[in-house]
Amino acid sequence: MSDAKYRRVVLKLSGEALAGEEGFGIKPTIIQSIAKQVKEISELGVEVAVVVGGGNIWRGKIGSEMGMDRANADYMGMLATVMNSLALQDSLENLGIPTRVQTSIEMRQVAEPYIRRKAIRHLEKGRVVIFAAGTGNPYFSTDTTAALRAAEIEADVILMAKNNVDGVYSADPRVDANAEKYETLTYLDVLKEGLAVMDSTASSLCMDNDIPLIVFSVMEEGNIKRVVTGENIGTIVRGK
Repeated sequence: MSDAKYRRVVLKLSGEALAGEEGFGIKPTIIQSIAKQVKEISELGVEVAVVVGGGNIWRGKIGSEMGMDRANADYMGMLATVMNSLALQDSLENLGIPTRVQTSIEMRQVAEPYIRRKAIRHLEKGRVVIFAAGTGNPYFSTDTTAALRAAEIEADVILMAKNNVDGVYSADPRVDANAEKYETLTYLDVLKEGLAVMDSTASSLCMDNDIPLIVFSVMEEGNIKRVVTGENIGTIVRGK
């Protein structure tokens, strides 16, 4: 544990990160790469919880635009996160990392229901815990899930792993060549400037509970370990 800066982390993965360039579904090489990186930090003694999005399979916003009831569309998105979580669990266990999936919507034949004290006990035993099905409520994003679970399990930091950027920029660097990359920010900066880091509910929750956030690229092998061991990559967002 001497090499790790953090004792307990929440790793936030977008669904799109699992899809790669295809933008849809799960790309085996990418999910295997992420699993290997999680194994690296688990072997350092870091307690790892993971929250995975579902945008590579279904986006509730698209359903709403089609005229679907927003709550139903969001519930479909929650089910998509369960599919991604089970796929990640399989990849981790193939590498010998004991993993538990806990869902906010009960589906006992598939995964455990989310129970805070049980999740903490799994982490203390060295198991990776994947939190699926969002918060269990429509109208809340998986960003908010990551912030909520981080507060509940008293995580030291949220690691927001991105697939298309390596930090937080003043504008979209893929569109604006003059976009400036930030090394550090506060949550107030994020909220005031409307930066696309996480939604406002998640940002406020992190700010209120003083949970730092590190935004970085997961596409480069070993980046999760670099962040956990304190290397200065990506952007750090703090409460103050």
